[in-house]
Amino acid sequence: MNFPKIKQITCIGAGYVGGPTMAVIAQKCPEINVTVVDINEARIAAWNDENLENLPIYEPGLRSVIAEARGRNLFFSTDIESAIKNAQIIFISVNTPTKTYGKGKGMAADLKYIELCARQIAKVATEDKIVVEKSTLPVKTAQAIKSILDNVGNGVKFQILSNPEFLAEGTAINDLHFADRVLIGGDYLTEDGKAAMNALTEIYSHWIPKEKIIHTNVWSSELSKLTANAFLAQRVSSINSISVLCEETGADAEEVAKAIGSDSRIGDKFLKVSVGFGGSCFQKDILNLVYICRSLNLHDVADYWEHVIKMNDHQKHRFAEKIINTLYNTVSGKKITFLGWAFKKDTNDTRESAAIYVAWELLMDNAEIHVFDPKVTKSQMIKDLNYLAEQNLEFLSIKDQLLSKLVVHTDPYAAMKEAHAIAVLTEWDEFRTYDWERVYNNMIKPAFVFDGRNILNAKQLFQLGFRVFQIGKKLN
Repeated sequence: MNFPKIKQITCIGAGYVGGPTMAVIAQKCPEINVTVVDINEARIAAWNDENLENLPIYEPGLRSVIAEARGRNLFFSTDIESAIKNAQIIFISVNTPTKTYGKGKGMAADLKYIELCARQIAKVATEDKIVVEKSTLPVKTAQAIKSILDNVGNGVKFQILSNPEFLAEGTAINDLHFADRVLIGGDYLTEDGKAAMNALTEIYSHWIPKEKIIHTNVWSSELSKLTANAFLAQRVSSINSISVLCEETGADAEEVAKAIGSDSRIGDKFLKVSVGFGGSCFQKDILNLVYICRSLNLHDVADYWEHVIKMNDHQKHRFAEKIINTLYNTVSGKKITFLGWAFKKDTNDTRESAAIYVAWELLMDNAEIHVFDPKVTKSQMIKDLNYLAEQNLEFLSIKDQLLSKLVVHTDPYAAMKEAHAIAVLTEWDEFRTYDWERVYNNMIKPAFVFDGRNILNAKQLFQLGFRVFQIGKKLN
């Protein structure tokens, strides 16, 4: 296979990975035309909106990158077939959610969108292509993609590469600009495979030092992505498990985290106690890893990783239970204010956010949930709770009744006025800056604060008269 100098790139999927990644590639490689395609017309229209405030994704630094590259060599389109036909490299960056049906329900990755992409590429392509897995996929998915492309295509030759993303939402642009590493998996034992890997390496080397671009075989690359997320999630669940012990003994989880994080063998990353991890990757990827292990009869390994998820679920349930127990064993008819709905600050992504699950438990106990989040819309919150209800058929009959108790505010002070309790679910920086004396004066007494992210000044809140709960601390 002959891969001339790359001039045309297409990415199928304009979501949280495809949009920002392609924007940075276009920014750093002005001689390459980059086209991002999606079947979602509204999403593409938002990417093309002249008002950069209306981009479908909120990510610090993204607007300036889009402003620099869009219309020059970065394009967003719904014409998928033309984009496939013209591209030399095609990135697949579509959603791979956990299956909600059939074999592997609740654990395995749903690869139907990946297969649809492969079949469309095979149908349209008339010249040799490099196809790059950007979505997080189970190990050996590249083999399935290659089988479809080789057997359904028009005699066109394809090289399949794995190039997983290692982005953290909220810092994605910085992560792309200053990547710890870029991983490229391919068939490096063949000349065609090496040529494809080198073509992709050349793109990234526009701004990433070549020593940070790692080449592996495809299977190692696919598994590395799952393993990286599993290890990070494991650290969060580990420190959260210790937070329970701290609350019972009088130890301070943040002091413990600092002490152990000072050990160079351990390090201080991902040791922040919280109400639990969320996002599109951690839970999905661990469940996928568990499913793969079980399918290979590696049940002890599967059990180990499954407990990372169980601890995370326990932390969310424990937080909701703490609110109920503290408010005299009932929240029925009480106004509970949530500060934050996104799974972390500096993003509008709500996938697997702890807020969804805590809200559901409190709504089931007849609480009235009032929410303020600076970037998440009411329609998204309703969508999140609807999805949760659909996964639990016994809740469908009472879903509308529960959702009627959800109130979304655009003013944080209105959200907190006459509340019985405030629960911090997202670590938005602005929450620290509020006039907490004003908040206290306008709340039902006793006024409770449940800081699920440990971002507030507990001492100051105590002095104002609040009763405060923080994760991993035994507070009076």
